Amino acid sequence: MIRRTAILLAALALLTVGSAGAVPDFASFQVQPYEPPKAAPAFSLPSIDGRTVRLEDFRGKVLLLFFWATW
Repeated sequence: MIRRTAILLAALALLTVGSAGAVPDFASFQVQPYEPPKAAPAFSLPSIDGRTVRLEDFRGKVLLLFFWATW
Protein backbone atom coordinates (compact mmCIF):
# COMPACT_ATOMS: atom_id res chain seq x y z
CA MET A 1 0.00 0.00 0.00
CA ILE A 2 2.80 2.42 0.86
CA ARG A 3 4.62 1.55 -2.33
CA ARG A 4 1.49 2.19 -4.42
CA THR A 5 1.01 5.57 -2.72
CA ALA A 6 4.64 6.50 -3.31
CA ILE A 7 4.41 5.60 -7.00
CA LEU A 8 1.18 7.55 -7.34
CA LEU A 9 2.71 10.64 -5.67
CA ALA A 10 5.83 10.39 -7.85
CA ALA A 11 3.72 10.15 -11.02
CA LEU A 12 1.62 13.10 -9.93
CA ALA A 13 4.73 15.16 -9.17
CA LEU A 14 6.21 14.36 -12.60
CA LEU A 15 2.99 15.34 -14.35
CA THR A 16 2.81 18.60 -12.43
CA VAL A 17 6.44 19.54 -13.07
CA GLY A 18 6.27 18.48 -16.71
CA SER A 19 3.33 20.72 -17.52
CA ALA A 20 4.52 23.74 -15.52
CA GLY A 21 6.60 25.09 -18.41
CA ALA A 22 4.00 24.44 -21.09
CA VAL A 23 2.37 27.41 -22.80
CA PRO A 24 -1.40 27.43 -22.29
CA ASP A 25 -3.56 26.88 -25.35
CA PHE A 26 -5.58 30.12 -25.39
CA ALA A 27 -7.58 29.09 -28.45
CA SER A 28 -9.17 26.17 -26.63
CA PHE A 29 -10.29 28.53 -23.84
CA GLN A 30 -11.45 31.13 -26.40
CA VAL A 31 -9.29 33.72 -24.60
CA GLN A 32 -6.86 36.09 -26.26
CA PRO A 33 -3.55 36.83 -24.56
CA TYR A 34 -2.93 40.38 -23.34
CA GLU A 35 -1.03 42.59 -25.76
CA PRO A 36 0.36 45.84 -24.35
CA PRO A 37 -0.94 49.02 -25.96
CA LYS A 38 0.98 50.56 -28.83
CA ALA A 39 2.19 54.14 -28.88
CA ALA A 40 0.03 56.65 -30.74
CA PRO A 41 1.48 57.91 -34.01
CA ALA A 42 2.88 61.43 -34.09
CA PHE A 43 0.38 64.03 -35.27
CA SER A 44 -0.47 67.71 -34.89
CA LEU A 45 -3.75 69.61 -34.92
CA PRO A 46 -4.64 73.28 -35.11
CA SER A 47 -6.08 74.73 -31.89
CA ILE A 48 -8.97 77.19 -31.72
CA ASP A 49 -6.60 80.16 -31.45
CA GLY A 50 -4.61 79.08 -34.54
CA ARG A 51 -1.58 77.52 -32.84
CA THR A 52 -0.38 74.07 -33.89
CA VAL A 53 -0.55 71.55 -31.04
CA ARG A 54 1.57 68.42 -31.35
CA LEU A 55 1.02 65.17 -29.50
CA GLU A 56 4.66 65.03 -28.44
CA ASP A 57 4.18 68.30 -26.50
CA PHE A 58 2.15 66.28 -23.99
CA ARG A 59 4.53 63.35 -23.54
CA GLY A 60 4.24 61.92 -20.01
CA LYS A 61 0.91 63.63 -19.34
CA VAL A 62 -2.64 62.33 -19.47
CA LEU A 63 -4.35 63.66 -22.58
CA LEU A 64 -8.02 63.63 -23.58
CA LEU A 65 -8.80 64.40 -27.21
CA PHE A 66 -12.32 65.74 -27.66
CA PHE A 67 -13.60 66.26 -31.20
CA TRP A 68 -16.83 68.09 -31.89
CA ALA A 69 -18.64 69.63 -34.82
CA THR A 70 -18.89 73.41 -35.05
CA TRP A 71 -21.79 73.66 -37.46
